[in-house]
Amino acid sequence: MTSPLRIGVWAPVHGPRAAWQDPAEPFDASWPHNRDTVLEAEALGYDATLVAQHTVNPHLADKDQIEAWTASAALAALTSRIEILAAIKPYLYHPVVLAKMALQIENISGGRFGFNLVNAWNRAEFEKAGIPFGEHDARYAYGREWISLVEPLLRGESVTHKGAHFDVTDYRLTPKSPVRARPRIYLGGESEPARALAADHADVYFINGQPLADVKAIIADVARRPRVGAPLAFGLAAFVIARETEREAEEEYRRLLALAAKDAPAKQEQAARTDPNVVMIRSFAKSPRVGTNGGTAAGLVGSYDQVAERIHAFHAAGIELFMLQFQPLRAELRRFAAEVFPRLGRPASAAAGRTIAAAS
Repeated sequence: MTSPLRIGVWAPVHGPRAAWQDPAEPFDASWPHNRDTVLEAEALGYDATLVAQHTVNPHLADKDQIEAWTASAALAALTSRIEILAAIKPYLYHPVVLAKMALQIENISGGRFGFNLVNAWNRAEFEKAGIPFGEHDARYAYGREWISLVEPLLRGESVTHKGAHFDVTDYRLTPKSPVRARPRIYLGGESEPARALAADHADVYFINGQPLADVKAIIADVARRPRVGAPLAFGLAAFVIARETEREAEEEYRRLLALAAKDAPAKQEQAARTDPNVVMIRSFAKSPRVGTNGGTAAGLVGSYDQVAERIHAFHAAGIELFMLQFQPLRAELRRFAAEVFPRLGRPASAAAGRTIAAAS
C-alpha cells in the first residue's frame, strides 16, 4: 500500500536554490533565516525539512554556509512537530561520534530526527582540509562499513567491530530514542553502490528530481532487491513553480532560468571541484533545469492543478516524501501551502491564506 503523502522543504543552508542573483531572493544563509523558515514551514503544515551538510558553501566560496548538525539540534529544540533531517558525509565523522550526536538530537526532538547519508561530490571540501577523498566506489565501501556501525549503535546495542576502516570494541551508547528503535535513516545517490546500500540499510531512499518514468524505473530496481525488515520507502527532491495558470508558471520558470545563466562562471568553478563519476552530476547535464538535486526536471512546473496532479502521480508510483525547493523561498512556501495543499487533500494553512491575502 502507498504510504501517506508527506511534504518537506529544503532549509536555505547555503542560499537560494535556483539562481544566486535574484532580486526577489537576496542571498541569505544566516541562522535567523534558516530558523524562521523552518518554524514557518512547521506552522504552515509541512512535514519535514532537510538540512544539507557542507563545511563551506559549495557554490560560492565567499558566502555563508550553515553547519548542519548544530543547526539541526537547535531546530529540534525550537520545533514541536516537523521532522528534522540532517545530511551526513561519513568521512567527516567517526561512526561512534555521529551516532552519539544523532541520538542526542533524537532525544531533543522527542523522536523527530533522521539523517540523510550522502556519498559527497565536492572533492575540494575534503582535500583542502587534508581529509582523504576516495574514488566513487571506495567512498561507498567506506560508507557501508560506517553505517554498519552507526545503525546498531543507534539501537543501543553493544558493538564490537574490526574492519578496513574502523576498530571498535564493546561500544554502547545511551540514552536511546525515547519513542522508537532508532532515528530514521535516509540515503541519497543513484549509482549501483548507492542503490545496494539503500536496500541493505536505509529506511527511505531519496531520488533526485527527474521525470516520472525514470523515477518509476529506479523504484522498481531498488524495491526488487532482497531486504531485511520493513519495505523501503522512497523520497523525491524537486523544485516547484506553481501558479494560477500554466503560462504564468512557465514565465516564472524562464525568469529563473535566465537568472541562473548569470551564475555560469561560478558553476564552472564548481564543476572543476566535482567528482565526474557522481551519477547525479551526469543526470543534470541531460536537460536545462533550475534548482539543485534534479530541480525542475521532476516536472512540478505548471498550474496549481497540474502540480498537484503530478505529485499525485509520483505518490501513486511509490514516492512517500517530497522534499521541495522554492524561490523566492518564503513566499512560495506560503503559496504552495495555500493553493496546492488543498488539491493534495491536505487542509490549507490559515497562516498561509492570511499572508497571501495581505500581499495581494
